[in-house]
Amino acid sequence: MLGSDHEAFIDCYEKPPVKSFRLNRRKVLPVDYARMGRILAENNAPEEVSFWQGAYYYDDARPGSSPYHEAGICYVQEASAMYPVTLLDVDDSGMKVLDLCAAPGGKSSQIAELMNGSGLLVSNEIIPSRASILSENMERMGVENALVISSDPKDLIGRFPVFFDRILVDAPCSGEGMFRRNPEAISEWSPQNVTMCAGRQDMILDCAAAMLAPGGRIVYSTCTFSNEEDEGSIERFLSRHSDFSICDGPHRLFPHTFKGEGHFACALEHKGAGNRNGVTVPRYASVSQNRPPFSLSNALLSSFLDETIAKNGRFYDKLTTGSDRLLGFGDSIYLAPEHMPDIKGLKVLRAGIKLGTFKKNRFEPDHALSHVLGCDDVCSYVNLYGDSNEVRQYLSGMTLNCDRDMKGWCLVCVDGFPLGWGKAAGKVVKNHYPRGLRK
Repeated sequence: MLGSDHEAFIDCYEKPPVKSFRLNRRKVLPVDYARMGRILAENNAPEEVSFWQGAYYYDDARPGSSPYHEAGICYVQEASAMYPVTLLDVDDSGMKVLDLCAAPGGKSSQIAELMNGSGLLVSNEIIPSRASILSENMERMGVENALVISSDPKDLIGRFPVFFDRILVDAPCSGEGMFRRNPEAISEWSPQNVTMCAGRQDMILDCAAAMLAPGGRIVYSTCTFSNEEDEGSIERFLSRHSDFSICDGPHRLFPHTFKGEGHFACALEHKGAGNRNGVTVPRYASVSQNRPPFSLSNALLSSFLDETIAKNGRFYDKLTTGSDRLLGFGDSIYLAPEHMPDIKGLKVLRAGIKLGTFKKNRFEPDHALSHVLGCDDVCSYVNLYGDSNEVRQYLSGMTLNCDRDMKGWCLVCVDGFPLGWGKAAGKVVKNHYPRGLRK
């Protein structure tokens, strides 16, 4: 495959894997990219990933251990893994997007940045344990328009026929591109595994095709070099689906020519428009919720909103204009995404933003809500500094000091970025950082 490049390719495996992270562009303003990049890379001049603004390489830093990571400011993601989303052609016009093999959440949260809170992002992961990690990462990154589910792709066809405008298939593969980064992948490799993966990829791509709306786009990607799983998968797909064509790619990223690990990506576009297989699909048709919307007039919820959420903030407007998307599940309440489908029978881990839970005679906000808010969205907040002991104390579950006049729920922030909730009374902020996340 590589010819004269083969020696350079083999030699690059004697070098350490390349490391990178991506800033959360929904939380960090462009004017702050360079500053936050320097802080997280612990480098006065970190190299930026060329095709994604706000992504940087690093060497000896530990951005995943930073309090900014806990605030959802960055996602540690290998640079080549960021590339497939650039082919997806997603915007904030209210699209319906499916990430079919979404765990652990790097590409889904990247898509969410481009959607900017609009439309519907369905992030699916078939393995339940990995789906939980996906859900946690989407919460940390403050994604507000995602439906996180755990389903077999075959089971989704009847639920979402010709429904999505864009679909990402980052398919399970033999992992050859990760050999330098993950030596365990070497022991798992075999010719039989390559053949098995190729067959599974064919099935997943066929499922994606059945769920794509007229004129939509599928991006197929892997982290392997195998022709059978890369160009071969595309060729087999096109032989089965004459109504599709390649619109971008295929692209191969090799570690000896690209600053990253091995990756493959190709964009496929459906040629038709308006009608597929005799089914006319309204561009953004709503699907029945099968449950009545929750009311903002609920006394406990209304009291919380009046005392905690700033009326001149971005999120208060979002709640009032999206009040028909407030859904109750048991004692909890969610703000669902636009175009929320019927979720009855689906294994749902997250349906938009969990606002909170009713407990006895009070409403308690959820940690997920804190991560979609900013200082301007709340009536009270405590701002800590990134290198302070107070940040470490908060993340470990300890109480904080505050002004005597501060009372009730408040947002606890690090340099203006939300970490979680606290509840103030008598010059003390009681810690409501989730126990499972405490360090």
